[in-house]
Amino acid sequence: MDTLALQLLNGLDKGGAYALIALGLTLIFGTLGVVNFAHGALFMLGAFCAVSVQKLLTISVKVKDESITFFEAYKEVPYLETWFGETGTVIIDYSVPISILLAIPVMLVIGLAMERGLIQRFYKRTHAEQILVTFGLAIVIQELVKANFGANPIPTPAPEIVAGSASIGDWLGLGSAVVYPWWRLIYLAFAAVVILGVFSFLQFTTFGMVVRAGMQDRETVGLLGIDIQRRFSVVFGLAAVVAGLAGVMYTPILPPDYHMGMDFLVLSFVVVVVGGMGSLGGAVAAGFLLGILQSFASMNEVKSILPGIDQIIIYLVAVVILLVRPRGLLGRKGVMEN
Repeated sequence: MDTLALQLLNGLDKGGAYALIALGLTLIFGTLGVVNFAHGALFMLGAFCAVSVQKLLTISVKVKDESITFFEAYKEVPYLETWFGETGTVIIDYSVPISILLAIPVMLVIGLAMERGLIQRFYKRTHAEQILVTFGLAIVIQELVKANFGANPIPTPAPEIVAGSASIGDWLGLGSAVVYPWWRLIYLAFAAVVILGVFSFLQFTTFGMVVRAGMQDRETVGLLGIDIQRRFSVVFGLAAVVAGLAGVMYTPILPPDYHMGMDFLVLSFVVVVVGGMGSLGGAVAAGFLLGILQSFASMNEVKSILPGIDQIIIYLVAVVILLVRPRGLLGRKGVMEN
């Protein structure tokens, strides 16, 4: 029972990351009809926003090490600690949450620049052309990150106060043996808040209602004098922010490197297809479903019977679902069925 509870939590945690990235992908496809293979790069850029903030906050100065008296020795001390003492140490410790303040405007600008500068020129092109150009853009971004940050993963720790594990078993009455990292729980809660925020924005604001109407009938909305294209551009920026925030908060779980975007992109596209192209609810549901299935498939008991099943379970599920229901779990009728 303890193992099953932990695997369920692992699946929800992983599913949260899949759902956030897939949500952004679906927003873009549902509004603009663009298959954006550069979306994984936005997730990676969000992660490197956290890396950049950490590097900025830990810029150091050499000071004499007073603990060594028999010769002159120096040590690196962050400027924040020399200026603000313990307060500076706390600021550095909270570099990942602070990164959110940078990531939101940065990712919004990057998303708008990407849409206005390149993507808009491919709205009426085929999906194959869209995939080629956005995949090429992803590779360019990936190589730029590699050139500036190197090829090795960069550890970005969570705040010390949440560096340990929570006794989930005591909360649920399962015993003290069931423990789970605090930051993974925070990530799961964060994913839920972001998903709820996006759905609330689209469902209950005038802007969101117009966007949803434009997704259903773009021409009619345009005839009402509304610049729906501008609103769709903002949605592209919003999707970039969602992907970036997912990357920021994932850095303590997986140290960022230049190819992490590609690793998540492929899985997230499978999530989108399983959930249903253009279906926001389907993207979220499929993200958590496939995350849980992948987690349970990684159990030793399962792998001893079906070796390697954890590596292919998501693709097997996708094949089965698309054979039975080509439009995906919650996809609109006619999408991917012809």
